[in-house]
Amino acid sequence: MHPADELRGIKSNKLSKRRIVLGVTGSIAAVESIKLSRELVRHGADVYPVMSKASTRIIHPDSLEFATSRKPIFELTGKTEHISLCGITKNRVDLLLISPCTANTISKIAHGIDDTPITTFATTALGSGIPILIVPAMHLSMYDNKIVQDNIQQCKKMDISFIEPSISGNKAKMPNVEEITEYVIRKIGKQDLKNNKILIIGGATAEPLDEVRILTNRSTGKTAISLANNAFERGANVELWYGYAKEDVPSYIPVKKFETFEDLSNLLNNNDLRFDSIIVCAAIADYLPKKQKGKIPSGKNKLIVEFLPSFKIIQKIKSIAPKSKIIAFKLEEDKENLKEKSYQLLKKNKLDFVIGNTISAFSKEVYEILIINKKGECKYQKGKKEELANYILDNLKK
Repeated sequence: MHPADELRGIKSNKLSKRRIVLGVTGSIAAVESIKLSRELVRHGADVYPVMSKASTRIIHPDSLEFATSRKPIFELTGKTEHISLCGITKNRVDLLLISPCTANTISKIAHGIDDTPITTFATTALGSGIPILIVPAMHLSMYDNKIVQDNIQQCKKMDISFIEPSISGNKAKMPNVEEITEYVIRKIGKQDLKNNKILIIGGATAEPLDEVRILTNRSTGKTAISLANNAFERGANVELWYGYAKEDVPSYIPVKKFETFEDLSNLLNNNDLRFDSIIVCAAIADYLPKKQKGKIPSGKNKLIVEFLPSFKIIQKIKSIAPKSKIIAFKLEEDKENLKEKSYQLLKKNKLDFVIGNTISAFSKEVYEILIINKKGECKYQKGKKEELANYILDNLKK
C-alpha cells in the first residue's frame, strides 16, 4: 500500500470519493502543495497533481507523487489527460484546484489562453462544468495590479471561485492548508445547507465588577466554533457572534464580537436578523453585578456584590426574528431534570428545538446531549463536539 493511501480519511471522510485535480504553478508557495495534498488525502480525497514547468524548478515531481500516490502530469500526452480527468466523461473529477496560482496563470485563464497543462485543464473544466477553485499567491504589487484584478473579476464572471490571499507586508500569501481544505470541503462536500443563512451566538458574557475585574464562566467557545465550522463546510452563509472565550475563530468565518450582556443586546438592536436559523449556544449571564467605581480595594474581610436579574435574550431574539428557526441550549447540573427543564424552555419561548446538556460537558471530550423538538420528541446523542455539531445541524436541516 502506498503511504498516501495509509493516510486517506484519517481526519474525516468529508472528501471521501471526491476526486480533485491539483494544479501547481510556479509560485514559491508551490512548496506548500505537498502539505496541501496530504491534508486533502487525510479528509478522504483522491488527488491528481498537475504541474507547470516553472513549478518543477521549485519542487520535484517525486514529492507530489509521494504525497498523493499519483505521478504528476507536467506535459500532456496522447492519453489526453485533460479530457479523461476534466472533460465530459463519466469518470471526470469533482474539482480543479489551482494552488498556488500565479498572476500569469490567472490572466491566461481569464482570456482563454491555453498554452500550459494547467491552463488546458482549466479550459477543459470550464467547458465541461467542473468547479474551479483558485488560490492566488504572488507579490502584493502584482496582486494589486489593476489588470490582474480585472482578470480575477473576469474569472469570477465565469463562475470560478477564489480564496482570498493572506496579505502580509508586501506579499499576497497563500492561506494555510487547513483553510484551503475547508473551502474545498465547502465547494464539493455535502452542500446540504447551501444558501441557508445561519447565525450562531456563542462564547460567554463577561460582566464587570469594577474597572479591573470581570465575572464570567468556563465556556470555551468550542461548541460555537464547531457549529460555525460545520455549517460553513456544508455550504451555509454562516455568521458568528462571539463572546468572551479562548477558542480562536477561523479566519474564514465572519464574526462580530461582544463581551458583556449589554454588548450582545446592542448587537441585536443594531443588526438585521433575517436569518433562516439562529442557534444560541452562548453562556449568557442570568444575573448582572452592580459595577463599582474604580478598583475594589484588596484587604477587605468581606465583599458583598449586588446582582440584578437580566432579561432573557432568547425572548428578545424571538421578538426581533419571528420567522427564524430558533435553537437554544439548556445546561443543567445533572441528567435527572434535563428533559423536563429543556422542554419547559422550549414551550415557554416557542422555540423550534432545544439542546440539553449537563455540566459534565465542560470536562469531557466525549459527552451526551439531548435534542428535544416542539412535539416533545427527544433523542440522546453522544460524541465529540464536532460530531455533535454535525448532528445538531442535521436536525436543523430537517
